[in-house]
Amino acid sequence: MSMEKRREDNIGAVGKNPKRKFRILVRGAGDLATGTIHRLVRAGFQPLVLETEHPAAIRRHVAFSECIYDGCAVVEGVKAKRVESLSEAEAWLYSSAASHEEAANSVPVLVDPEGNCIRKFQPEVLIDAILAKRNLGTERGMAPLTIALGPGFTAGKDVDYVIETMRGHTLGRIYEKGEALPNTGIPGIVGGVGKERVMHAPAEGILRNVHHITDIVEQGERIAYIECPDREEIPVSASISGLIRGLLRDGYPVTKGFKIADIDPRLDQYENCFTISDKARCIAGSVLELVTAEFIRKL
Repeated sequence: MSMEKRREDNIGAVGKNPKRKFRILVRGAGDLATGTIHRLVRAGFQPLVLETEHPAAIRRHVAFSECIYDGCAVVEGVKAKRVESLSEAEAWLYSSAASHEEAANSVPVLVDPEGNCIRKFQPEVLIDAILAKRNLGTERGMAPLTIALGPGFTAGKDVDYVIETMRGHTLGRIYEKGEALPNTGIPGIVGGVGKERVMHAPAEGILRNVHHITDIVEQGERIAYIECPDREEIPVSASISGLIRGLLRDGYPVTKGFKIADIDPRLDQYENCFTISDKARCIAGSVLELVTAEFIRKL
């Protein structure tokens, strides 16, 4: 049998659009996960995404997780659509509707933080992009290829590969053995500012926003407040002057120390509030490298 004929037979086994029939499952849809999902879709793949019922994305304008609240979310031309069941997701992914442009540039997102649908879905690739700094239940046997982003996983044990998420020379590095660098809790430098640009809840309660993402604020200006159980309102003041790049959703319940906002000192970076970050794109490239290699191997 010729190589060309063998290739045609393999493609026929997974349908006329083989990349769309290649089952990829992504756990998590925050801003870094969104970078990976977006890259996969642009490369022709159509992953199924799992999220929690109440995701807590800070950079909400570039997080597909927002579709859990609003029904859909669009990031750089790709739409995430909330679905209510695995059967609805599979109908969206693999029915004739998947040939339409809208379906080909979108992903279904299902609330399933425990990953109960994974066994039934039988993904060929599983990507843990929850970025919880610990493993919340992903196992190497869940798919032929398993990938995890960031610390909390051991490559070759918990998953097949781990992708480095720490900014610096090793960002995006693929580990076949061992772990990513441990979380330091110190944000990367943006515009010469590090930990000061990220803000945390001063108390437990309900976050009430005064300002919005893209607003320019001065250091000390109130951007939100915490509505405490005893009705006391504790103000949240801007730690630095700059552009609000990320802000937790209004009405979200927080605990003391919970990350709630990100201020960019560069006032000319308005468009960055709506575009995938360099960090997310770097990580996404490494994931796509592994996924593409697995896809070609299957063909």
